[in-house]
Amino acid sequence: MKKSNDVTRRKFIGTAVGSAAAFTIVPSHAISGLGHIAPSDKLNIAGIGIGGKGKVNLENMVGQNVVALCDVDWDYATPVFEKYPKAKRFKDFRKMLEQQKNIDAVVVATPDHTHAIAAMAAMKAGKHVYVQKPLTHSVSESRLLTETARQTGVVTQMGNEGHSDDTVYEVAEIIQSGILGDIREAHAWTNRPIWPQGLERPKQAEKIPETLDWDLFIGPAAFRPYHSEYTPWSWRAWWDFGTGALGDMGCHILDVPFYALKLKYPVVVEASSTICNTESAPEASRVEYTFPARENTEYCNFPEVKVTWHDGGLMPPRPKELPDGKPMGGWGGGNLFIGSKGKLVCDYYGRDWKLLLPGNEKPITKVDLPRYADDPLGGGRHEMQWVRACMKGKDGAELTSSNFEYAGPLSEMVLMGNLAIRLQALNRPLHWDGDEMKFTNISPDDKFKIITSHQYKKIDGQPQFHTDWTDELSAAEMANEWVKHTYRKGWKI
Repeated sequence: MKKSNDVTRRKFIGTAVGSAAAFTIVPSHAISGLGHIAPSDKLNIAGIGIGGKGKVNLENMVGQNVVALCDVDWDYATPVFEKYPKAKRFKDFRKMLEQQKNIDAVVVATPDHTHAIAAMAAMKAGKHVYVQKPLTHSVSESRLLTETARQTGVVTQMGNEGHSDDTVYEVAEIIQSGILGDIREAHAWTNRPIWPQGLERPKQAEKIPETLDWDLFIGPAAFRPYHSEYTPWSWRAWWDFGTGALGDMGCHILDVPFYALKLKYPVVVEASSTICNTESAPEASRVEYTFPARENTEYCNFPEVKVTWHDGGLMPPRPKELPDGKPMGGWGGGNLFIGSKGKLVCDYYGRDWKLLLPGNEKPITKVDLPRYADDPLGGGRHEMQWVRACMKGKDGAELTSSNFEYAGPLSEMVLMGNLAIRLQALNRPLHWDGDEMKFTNISPDDKFKIITSHQYKKIDGQPQFHTDWTDELSAAEMANEWVKHTYRKGWKI
């Protein structure tokens, strides 16, 4: 899939149905002329977590056999059960993988805290996996999934679907062609959360719906009573289940700088936010990552760079070169690259990019990066790319755009931002050893407190504030726990 003497990778992949892109799915569909795929050319897919994004992913894998469906909430999953009436139904993915013998590949779109356990079980069973973003709930889980994918050779893909868009590679080509000069500063931002965050744990328990297996939803997290504030969907705000706005959108919006600037592990991370409590992600945050210099290429230098994440409506300073009234990025977020010779601003995944250069120079593309074609059968470009690779088996393991070799380190970067947010009371930049997955400037003696409750009310017209804190916590112990979780009894990876 790399350049050859005669054809570039872009042209090679762009032919869609030529050579390596022409899996058996295509000729049987095209030759038959009957508008269907031979059963022998279909992938047998199981879905784990199907009520939300999993439903969309399965719909985008057109023409395949959905043979098993698993969800802890059978009311939320009902529309998907009805769409695939022949698929066997499960609540526990462990039982599904044990009992259903004809599964080739698995889609994991559960809440974040069960991504790694479900994906690992599938990979150990020899199944190809498509896992929603962020890849996992913790840094160590991302590293473990990356290593396991490498060892097993299964085909993997993370669900940051825009990484298969042409615009990702267009922006990377511009940057790597050197027209912006040396980039030492970049920004990413989102308007999320557009759901409630900064929440305190509900004080009253509610009756568990009959269609929900609450114990399975809790999974590896510490047990707590059921409340409708946790599920469905709203789990993403809660630290025990989700990863907040940064986890939800970071793998989308940080994708372009991570790819274009050839990033891997940051060496320093520092954060600030609105009130951050023990239970849920803050309403708004800013995280600054510092990455070391990378190897220069023929046209582009890669010096040390600071990449700053902004969420909750926070934005980087607006470039003076951008005309008044022109939006910076898109409605949901965007990226800004600041180079020694010019700037580039874009929507996330590089869409609607704008060069801000002296004299309105045009980009000179000296770098040729891949493109990923739409599938002849339709469906989602990102999902069907994974389907085609799965049809090739282990030979297809490197053919997906966001396989775990790429998606694992990207997710680690995103999740490290949440570590910085949760440890911000230490009041220092945190130095990170990426290979060892540990902070090097947190000592066993470092202590900090976290807010448990922050209340405001008026009494006789006067404001009254009351804040409760945890006892002093060991920073080293909490950092280690957040890097590598302790699972609830009965759960393992």
